Parts: sequence; C-alpha cells; structure tokens
Amino acid sequence: MTGFRNRGFGPTRRAALTLIGAGALGAGGMSFARAATEDDNVLTETRVLRDPDVPVAGNPAGNISIVEWSDYNCPYCRKLEPELRQVIQDDGKVRLVIKDWPILGPVSVTAARIALAAKFQDKYHQAHDAMMAVSSRLTEPRINELLAAAGVDMDRLKNDLNARAKDIDAVLKRNNEQAEAFGFRGTPSFIVGKYRVPGVLSMAEFEQVIADARKAKMN
Repeated sequence: MTGFRNRGFGPTRRAALTLIGAGALGAGGMSFARAATEDDNVLTETRVLRDPDVPVAGNPAGNISIVEWSDYNCPYCRKLEPELRQVIQDDGKVRLVIKDWPILGPVSVTAARIALAAKFQDKYHQAHDAMMAVSSRLTEPRINELLAAAGVDMDRLKNDLNARAKDIDAVLKRNNEQAEAFGFRGTPSFIVGKYRVPGVLSMAEFEQVIADARKAKMN
C-alpha cells in the first residue's frame, strides 16, 4: 500500500477566502489536462470526476461536480461536513465525489480502507457519515463500534477488506496521486467544477464558487 505522508491541515480558511476575495479563483482555475505536471494521465477529467470505484453523494446526475479529498481524523473535514451537505442538498444539482485521502496517520489509513470496504455491501455512506460525525480522534476499536452501530455487517466487512485489498489500495493510491498532482497540502481540499479550492469555505462561499463554476462551464 502507498505510504501516506502527514502534511498537516493545509491552508487556513483565511487563505481560501483570500483566493476568492481577490478575484483569483478564476485565475486559479485550471483544465484537468494542464494541471498534471508529471503524469498527464493522473488528472484526466474521467479519472478525477468519474472514477467508478470512488463513492458519489448528492445528485449523481448533477450538472456540476465537487470533488473532496478528506481524512476521517481531520477536524476541519468533520466541521465542514454538515454545511457542505446542506449546500449540496439546497442546490439539488451537485455531484459530490468523495476521495478518501488518509494523510494523518495509520488510523486514518485504516478508517479509509474500512469505509471503502463497506462500499461492497452498499454501506459506504453509512460508514462515512458515522466516522465524520464524531468529535474525538478515531481509534480502530471506536471505528468498529461506529460502523456496527451504523448497520454495517462487520463479518462481511472483514472478508471484503481481505478479498478486495488490492482494489481498495488502488483507489487510495489514485486519490493520493491526484491530490499530489493538484498540489494539495492538506485536508479538506476541493475541486469545484474545474477550479482548485485548497481550504475550508463557508456555506455562502461554496454557493458562490458553485455559481462561478457553472458560469465558467458555460463559457
């Protein structure tokens, strides 16, 4: 399995606000083809937006995509989760592509692998939501408690973790390669449409970025 490095939590909210407030978001926007520097195949639009092994929330047929790279032990990811989901629900036409990017230690890797294993019994979102809802740092016993309470079949989960290990690790490897190619330095990080947003935004700011991404798509 790929070794994941702890990069800390990345840019502050102030940095993200500066990007938008200075009108730099448009300048920071990029086509997927131009974003790749070492391997042009890493950041193709299909691989970033439509990887069949990566879970999608929101409206699967939405006209704009938000791609989120997150870690289950990241407090900023947890704090943002309900607000981001509310924006997506209110909009009704946003696809949320969830890229597990476990960079905050071995337990984060375990949590990401377990969440992806739960996908094979159609319980990824239950596992994801359960782990994002806690306020304390996760441990493996706590993860097992949370998932069992969320209705995940733990015996099947163990079997899928073993039987599907190569598939799960391949997803995490792709997610990591994409995050590195985009230059992300911490979680959460986002692509909104074709704009790179490395940091935490408020609900109003997400709504504005989504609107800007839609305008850019039309041009």
